[in-house]
Amino acid sequence: MQHFIRTVLCFFLVSISFSGISQDLFDLFDESETQTTEYAYATFKTTRVVNAQSIENPAPGVMLFIVSHHFGKVSDGAYNMFGLDQATMRIGFEYSFNEWLCLAIGRSTLDKTVDGFAKIKLLRQSSGLRNMPVSVSLFTSMTANGRRWDEPKRKNYFSSRLAYNYQLLIARKFSNTLSLQLMPALVHKNLVLTENDRNDIFALGAGARIRITNRVTLNGEYFYVFPGQMSDETLKNSLSAGLDIETGGHVFQLHFTNSLPMFDSGFITDTRGDWLKGDIYFGFNITRVFTIRKPEAFR
Repeated sequence: MQHFIRTVLCFFLVSISFSGISQDLFDLFDESETQTTEYAYATFKTTRVVNAQSIENPAPGVMLFIVSHHFGKVSDGAYNMFGLDQATMRIGFEYSFNEWLCLAIGRSTLDKTVDGFAKIKLLRQSSGLRNMPVSVSLFTSMTANGRRWDEPKRKNYFSSRLAYNYQLLIARKFSNTLSLQLMPALVHKNLVLTENDRNDIFALGAGARIRITNRVTLNGEYFYVFPGQMSDETLKNSLSAGLDIETGGHVFQLHFTNSLPMFDSGFITDTRGDWLKGDIYFGFNITRVFTIRKPEAFR
């Protein structure tokens, strides 16, 4: 009988000890699960909101090929097929060397402009162990106007062809349905129209993405150029809206905009279309991705 009691007592004590150890292990696992960091992804479907840069970069080792078209003004009427008889085009390549750096180059038919840019990720929206409410990227670009000089006989400088753009992209994905982005911008032009025009032009942009389905989103953007910086009264603020349609390796962006240029310093400071007068351009971006380096190369 005493042997039976001792056996039951030992079994009871071991059970208590094992229960305590198990509870400690479960607590440890629970704690480790709460310490993970979850990062926001797909804040926008591609690297553009509409015309403007989004917070997104191509994946590391991936090159993105983008073809952009803006047709003529819808107000041109049926004779010009509501602008479809005319077209302005840009072709560009974007490549991400790693998780944080993307470099790109492009060429537009408008003013025969060559542009290049860098997009650098500074912060990434996350929750859990690391709580970061927004994603932040630094965007900087340079454009070179390739047109022949208007007055070739006078002394012209190559530096007069150049313009620069600096933006801070600040985005937050509030849910799978809604993303917002702010874009404070500075455009510097080496050559301006008159002495009353400023070389440094400040603007503030805002963009939004609203999901309609898993593969379709409604996008919009607006750039407000602060007054008193440019003398040309025909200039307007850029306003654009459109649809993003994802089809596997392609993303089609169909949009309407009052901006003819497709490079940043152009549509921020040289937009002349007036929505109220029908000066609206239908356009699209088509993007295709190519894997240059496999993901294992970055591990």
